[in-house]
Amino acid sequence: MGMTQAAGAVPGGLLSYVTAGDLIQIMREFRARTLDLVADLKDEQLIGPRLAMVNPPLWEIGHVAWFQEFWILRHLKKQQPITENGDQLYNSTDVAHDTRWELLLPSLEATRQYMDEVLDRCIEHIDKNSELTAEEFYFYLLATFHEGMHAEALAYTRQTLGYAAPRFAVSHAPLADSAGPFPGDVEIPGGSFVIGATPDFPFAFDNEKWAHPVEIKPFRIARAPVTNGEFLAFVEDGCYRKAQFWSESGWHWLEGDASPDLERSFAKFFNKNISESREQPNFKERLDHPFYWRRETAGRWRQRVFDQHVPLNENLPVIHVSWYEAEAYCNWANRRLPTEAEWEVAASGEPEGNRLSEQRRHFPWGDDPPTTDRANLDWRSGLVEVGAYPDGDSAFGCRQMIGNVWEWTADHFTPYPGFIIDPYKEYSKPWFGTHKVLRGGCWATRSLLIRNTWRNFYTPDRRDVWAGFRTCAK
Repeated sequence: MGMTQAAGAVPGGLLSYVTAGDLIQIMREFRARTLDLVADLKDEQLIGPRLAMVNPPLWEIGHVAWFQEFWILRHLKKQQPITENGDQLYNSTDVAHDTRWELLLPSLEATRQYMDEVLDRCIEHIDKNSELTAEEFYFYLLATFHEGMHAEALAYTRQTLGYAAPRFAVSHAPLADSAGPFPGDVEIPGGSFVIGATPDFPFAFDNEKWAHPVEIKPFRIARAPVTNGEFLAFVEDGCYRKAQFWSESGWHWLEGDASPDLERSFAKFFNKNISESREQPNFKERLDHPFYWRRETAGRWRQRVFDQHVPLNENLPVIHVSWYEAEAYCNWANRRLPTEAEWEVAASGEPEGNRLSEQRRHFPWGDDPPTTDRANLDWRSGLVEVGAYPDGDSAFGCRQMIGNVWEWTADHFTPYPGFIIDPYKEYSKPWFGTHKVLRGGCWATRSLLIRNTWRNFYTPDRRDVWAGFRTCAK
């Protein structure tokens, strides 16, 4: 992008180098990615089946533009709405999720025209002003980050519904034939450590604010996320049938909620969209393995990746597993999930003798922005084996803490001390206490967004997102 460090910016992270001029290129590129994600979809696919965990893709892209219009043109610039019924169609706070399939949405062509007009007006303001104020920069980044997150959501929507892989995504092939597994633990010393974002960072969501000290006891954490091969041992031990490894809520989910809505609601979509019909799931059977896995003869397994079934690569991180499944695996393996603070310490900390240093890193490898040899981000190659990207290791030797696969942590999503809600009030506060925290980003996460302090959050039953986990020794 040819970015130069903005005056007064602190080193660390791609955002520190973003200027107003760079922002135009970033916004156009983010919008192109959003449109690429729906460009090949048929009219029926643009709506899709009514499911609790996805949105109609046609609604979602309109919502992205509406959000940009609302916060930049209407909130910041005090302009009148572009369309009369935009709020009634796209305001996610007021438009109930289940009703989004019933809306009289504009066509794809009309939606694209609306998206173009919003983007052009936002860029026009930047063109007329050589510099943006801090407030302007904040809302431009808020809308851009929001679009990046929805692009990732559109990707897992395509996976959920069995659509073809996005045209810019490569199949799940390892980065290198020799990447392989990366077993073992590293030891993290105890001490006081500061987690969370600091006010000098160019942008942070309210749930990252503000940095505060935590006391950490020494612990051991896995060098890499749990692999398909490791999780396969849990599956083949029949642990989806063994209640002793599941929490009460996890067992309840497994018995009743793990295989109703998703399977029944779009069984017909498998018939239409998945090429190997003989490998369709049995919608009447209770779940006994990760949802996208399929058992073959002679003990072989396959995994659905978008609309294709491919042989299960045991060196890839396990993905599309719920927090409940991660918890049960840990109980079986006599391990545990890391706390959110432990995860951030393992990613950000540095050793100082037998204690933690006071130094913090913005990324596992240091303060420089992500590059193609440090992290699997930005849709480059699909999922890669856990041994890939050694240049992205943390100071303690943890690999792929940024990129490739989101990682569940043990903790509920709660506010940090002194939490103050941001203008986008619906982003964090409504979800405190009911969601679990994930860290680190995935292969479809934009490098502009992610850093060690970023907190993602989903309910513990979600297995549609690009989520896996790593474990700690008990």
